[in-house]
Amino acid sequence: MIGEMVVFTGNANPVVAKKICQRLGQPLAEAMVGRFSDGEVRVEVKANVRGRDVFLVQSTCSPANDSLMELLIMAEACRRSSAGRVTAVMPYFGYARQDRKVQPRAPITAKLVASLIQTSGIDRILTMDLHAGQIQGFFDVPVDNLYAQPILFQYLKDELLTEDPSQTVIVSPDAGGVERARSYASRLGAGLAIIDKRRSGPNEAAVMHIVGDVKDKVAIVIDDMVDTAGTLTKGGVAVKKAGAKAIHALATHPVLSGPAVDRLSESVYDRVVVTDSIPLCEEAQACEKIKVLTVASIFAEAIRAIHFNDSISRLFLPL
Repeated sequence: MIGEMVVFTGNANPVVAKKICQRLGQPLAEAMVGRFSDGEVRVEVKANVRGRDVFLVQSTCSPANDSLMELLIMAEACRRSSAGRVTAVMPYFGYARQDRKVQPRAPITAKLVASLIQTSGIDRILTMDLHAGQIQGFFDVPVDNLYAQPILFQYLKDELLTEDPSQTVIVSPDAGGVERARSYASRLGAGLAIIDKRRSGPNEAAVMHIVGDVKDKVAIVIDDMVDTAGTLTKGGVAVKKAGAKAIHALATHPVLSGPAVDRLSESVYDRVVVTDSIPLCEEAQACEKIKVLTVASIFAEAIRAIHFNDSISRLFLPL
């Protein structure tokens, strides 16, 4: 019988960890996660974990390697302290885009990360909107892939949807995201469009065509993450040229690396809605176009269900 719940966090996303604990009515357990003078990660778990159900809240976001090492070492510390079960709560799973060989001698880094996580003694993974669903198969332990869609959908419905749903069109930024966009469109009774990106030759600029009708409509681009925002902003321009009267973007993970914030600030988007699966830098927090929604309630429900051995299938199925 696994004992009471204990929740820890590393340095990657302590704000969302505190929000999750508030939803659970559970104090955030004390742990020192810092650095030795030579830069090595130093972890000291200060709460009793013997026989207890431990949850480690840690997105493996930038700095990705530091965040990953913190998670692994926290898991090792808990396992050696006789924890009953250790669950990694990873709102953002880093390295997920390296899920297959794209060149003859390229690594499959997502598989390596999965092996490291298991070796550290983690018994279960709880994450959100994996870039590639097949990553769940890289693990030999249970992986629960939650969706931010209910939170994003509710905001879209309350704040962005026009009175006549037929005047709203959901836009997929590429062919790979069509299923996600179609899910939103069918629930809303809105139209569906796809951005078709093609290159006429090597090193030539991509030409973007819009498949679907966006003229004089409110266009909402749906994606799983925003990294450098290059594709997103170019897609927005293409949608604008196709005649959309207003353009918004919804994405789960605000990676926002490199020039992303500047690009979004100068983009045609009226609003870019993201979640707090990754904490925003100060520059992004100051950007008036970016709106952040919290995923704490979804993770709190999932953690509670796991702890009490209840079903969480209703949480990791999209709308």
